[in-house]
Amino acid sequence: MHKGDKMRVRSKRYKADAEKFSKGKLSVEAAVTKLKGWGTTKFNQTVEFVVHLGIDPRHADQAIRGAVSLPHGIGKTLRVIAFCDGEDIAKAKAAGAIEADSDELVNKVAAGWLDFDVAIAHPKMMGKVGKLGRVLGPQGKMPSPKSGTVTPDIEKAVTEYAAGKVEYRNDSGGNVHIPVGKLDFEASKLVDNQCFY
Repeated sequence: MHKGDKMRVRSKRYKADAEKFSKGKLSVEAAVTKLKGWGTTKFNQTVEFVVHLGIDPRHADQAIRGAVSLPHGIGKTLRVIAFCDGEDIAKAKAAGAIEADSDELVNKVAAGWLDFDVAIAHPKMMGKVGKLGRVLGPQGKMPSPKSGTVTPDIEKAVTEYAAGKVEYRNDSGGNVHIPVGKLDFEASKLVDNQCFY
């Protein structure tokens, strides 16, 4: 062991669960069955779908990023805000946005209010929302056309994200980690959500 390396300590529960896992390829159905048979904790764990893509994330043309609505959601309702004006304000609120406005909402976020999960913006609002990059960027909440959070169809975007639309992007190792539900989901729903990708 090199100086500075940390020795990873695994819990007894982790070791017992790991022994149940047989190395080799499993179908999605078999993997979900094994997962649901593992020991439980005092909370409802999130199930993630992890894929090694074999890409070099240092090259921008190989970067993977997007968003997808899962057939059974992820077991969590997201708090969505919408930067919009006119009739879109009422439509966004009716679709499930906790806040929707133009200048007033921009000022509120600029002042430090970040009590939301996803920000949606109309393209014509990006001149104002762009100023929030230093606030929203580090939080991973900056609206982006690539993830579908900058769109003229505010109502549809708010509805999808409030229901649990999931954003994904590759990490520095060329992997994608995507939540696909909670451990207490029916096995068939977890399989449907994983096969949806």
